[in-house]
Amino acid sequence: MIIRTIVIAVILLQNVVLLAQPEKVDTITKGKERMKKGWNFGGVPAIAFDSDIGIQYGLIASIFNYGDGKIYPRYKHSIYAEWSRTTKGSGVNQIKYDSEFLIPKIRFNADLGYFTEQALYFYGFNGYESFYNADYENSNSSNYNSTKMFYRIDRKLTRLKFDFQGNIVDRKLRWILGYTYFNNRIGRVNFDQLNKGKSESDKLKDTTLLYDNYVKWGIIPDNQKNGGVANLFKVGLIYDTRDNEPNPMKGIWTEAMLWFAPSFADNRFSFTKLVVTHHQYFTLKKEVLNLAYRISYQAKIAGEMPFYMLPFIFNSTTIRDGLGGGKTIRGVLRNRVVGEDMLYGNIEIRWKFLRMVKFNQNFYFAVAAFTDAGKVTGKYHYNTLNSDAIAYLNQGSSESWHQSYGAGLYGAMNQNFIVSLNYGLAADARDGSNGLYIGLDFLF
Repeated sequence: MIIRTIVIAVILLQNVVLLAQPEKVDTITKGKERMKKGWNFGGVPAIAFDSDIGIQYGLIASIFNYGDGKIYPRYKHSIYAEWSRTTKGSGVNQIKYDSEFLIPKIRFNADLGYFTEQALYFYGFNGYESFYNADYENSNSSNYNSTKMFYRIDRKLTRLKFDFQGNIVDRKLRWILGYTYFNNRIGRVNFDQLNKGKSESDKLKDTTLLYDNYVKWGIIPDNQKNGGVANLFKVGLIYDTRDNEPNPMKGIWTEAMLWFAPSFADNRFSFTKLVVTHHQYFTLKKEVLNLAYRISYQAKIAGEMPFYMLPFIFNSTTIRDGLGGGKTIRGVLRNRVVGEDMLYGNIEIRWKFLRMVKFNQNFYFAVAAFTDAGKVTGKYHYNTLNSDAIAYLNQGSSESWHQSYGAGLYGAMNQNFIVSLNYGLAADARDGSNGLYIGLDFLF
């Protein structure tokens, strides 16, 4: 499986090369690397793999405008578009835009997406306090409620995001303001849809799911069980001295933000969340070897957060599902760690072992070794007097660190378009066993 996955990654990178439109892009030679000018297009089939969502297929387009080349590897405008589906029922329909030049002296970022998950992982709340039994996902088990879908829900998410950043001190200290619209539609897995076209022997067993139990037991309130809309605003400060955003060799990137869903903005549930994230990058050998780490604390400080907003991990530029999975704790089950307050961190060493200029494009290849960890530091509180619920929850254990370790392989074109392969191993069987992820970009 690992060899086959590496082959897929190599094919993906070759497609980047073949579709890079080399003959129409101006360059300026400087040392071993060519400084890019004008528009640069990279289009690839969305051939990727993630242990949590399956094989991904579709189309990805990434467009950069470098202007006259004087700011390279920074760009003037960036457009990213993706249409993709996965073999485990996920779908991405997304377009993103990023520029420091559309609005004078303001960095503007916009993101519109519709994300479908026919079988999104749902393990309950508060990490290890939520009991996990891999046997419940084994359809051949003798357990009465065993089904591959036991720890799954159906989610359809529409998200619209606008962010604005401005300089306070040069480019290093910046303010950020933003607005994000969430429309979460939640429900039990649609077995009829998933079983459509399958033979009787291959059909998924439709039985009680963890989500069904949590609704029946009152752990998930009736007024939250089908999801809802959230209008979130954010305000914060960013301190950023990175030498290159896609893969910094040195610098600091620290941000502190308040995300709030006020009642006056048509929010059924009003809450405020504090997010503090620190990244730091150290050059161990110039242009070759560096050490990077990230630590983030995300906590509800006021109000009531509905269960469907708990898994999201926020930073200034992206919103992820987590903790667990390819974007937070690699090798740990996706969404395994969910609570009102969460702390997580990553550390990795990155080695750029090969650089080249081919087809009028700049390429480098890198490997990395990493370890990730995270935990719930503030519980999601719920009330239930149901005896079945108490018996089930009592099978859990005290929350502690969820850890993983592993390695990654990366290929980059013009420093901004990066294909990644990561493999992580969970340190505890309560978090699953391992995860394999092929996609885009370094983790941080």
